[in-house]
Amino acid sequence: MTDKPINLPFRIAIVGSGPSGFYAAEALLRSEPPIEVDVFEKLPVPYGLVRYGVAPDHHKLKQVTRVFERIAQMEGFRLIGNVCVGEDVTVDALRQCYHAVIFANGAEREKDLGIDGECLDGSFSAREFVAWYNGHPHYRDLDIDFSHETAAVIGQGNVALDVARILLKSEAELSSTDIADYALEALSQSKVKKVHIIGRRGPVQAKFTDKELREFKTLPGCDPLVREEEFVLNAASHKELEDSTDAKLSTNLEIMQGFEFQPSSDHQKQCWFRFLQSPSRLMGENRVEALQLERCALVGEPLHQIPVPTGQLSRIDCGLVIRCIGYRAKRIPGLPYDTDKGVLRNNQGRLTKAGESLPGLYAVGWIKRGSSGTIGTNRGDSVDTVKQLLSDLPQLPEPQHSRSHILDSLTRSGLRHTSFGDWQKIDIEEVRQGQSLGKPRQKITTLPEMISVLDS
Repeated sequence: MTDKPINLPFRIAIVGSGPSGFYAAEALLRSEPPIEVDVFEKLPVPYGLVRYGVAPDHHKLKQVTRVFERIAQMEGFRLIGNVCVGEDVTVDALRQCYHAVIFANGAEREKDLGIDGECLDGSFSAREFVAWYNGHPHYRDLDIDFSHETAAVIGQGNVALDVARILLKSEAELSSTDIADYALEALSQSKVKKVHIIGRRGPVQAKFTDKELREFKTLPGCDPLVREEEFVLNAASHKELEDSTDAKLSTNLEIMQGFEFQPSSDHQKQCWFRFLQSPSRLMGENRVEALQLERCALVGEPLHQIPVPTGQLSRIDCGLVIRCIGYRAKRIPGLPYDTDKGVLRNNQGRLTKAGESLPGLYAVGWIKRGSSGTIGTNRGDSVDTVKQLLSDLPQLPEPQHSRSHILDSLTRSGLRHTSFGDWQKIDIEEVRQGQSLGKPRQKITTLPEMISVLDS
């Protein structure tokens, strides 16, 4: 590959053990040159958003972890868990031990609405709420009040559908999932009977997928509803629908056309799909009491329409607001950050500063491209970045320290790091506990409990 002397195998560090991290590891380990891969994870357990982002009632989506298990068994793979890069170990320390570092730690911050009252008690980001019901150790202690009958979910994507579905499902429907036990207990006492899913654009522009949208037609005891005046398409939206090669648009519209305009007297719960409504203010003294909306009109050419406020205001009395409007990558000290896009600044996965690539630094997944796509989207994305990295390998400087240097330093500092074998012990224990409750697993939701499983 190169004329310079090389001490094989190459060593690559990956920061983050979600889908993009595992897919990057797979692409590296299947490549031609001998490579060793260390995947660093801040929690003692792997899988990122597959474990803490996928809705508990969509258990089949989590079966992708079987693929990750096979990747973890590949020669040269090592998981180093319970280690936070940027706190327990610096980026510079990684660069001294590896030929390259790939950042795969996702989008760890939420986007903001930028409206008054957004920080009132009772207002949560989807990142917080989803992590809470999925048993993330950092979010299990959120104080969420379900005593009001109405909740508002802001956003027009699948995360908004997940959140609404969890709010509306009964205890019996959730009890057979791997939802966190404390979340199941809180939701079993919930008074929420009406959920508004709210977006600034129209039904044609909504980012729902048909499979998830269709679930609302069979949600027990719940009416999926639309408002007739919000469901009228303008000429440009009709044109978008006619010209689109994406069958999902017409399928979604057909599904929503089957929703009712008025609630049924037979059902206790309602899910309103609201369009052309922009949140303009959260109202309340110390906590959320109402959400103010402003009616929008779509203006512009097909595929380039923007929602323009009309000045027509309305109000939803509610006690809970969950914002599902996307995520941003967290800044990492010393790494270039694109403030507009909320990602690490990069060119095809190579981190860049002032237009120049930073040798040995790469990004994959949401921290590279933003919070878009499905779990499977990350495979191609990771493969593309790994191609760039492999072409750069001959020019990358030789690490100053051995592969074991990092672990030796962590051990000397007293930090308990975990391996993939440790995760397998926790996995076995969670599944064992879940079986006795008729669940796929009973998640362990505190860090001390996870470590105690290993000690026992």
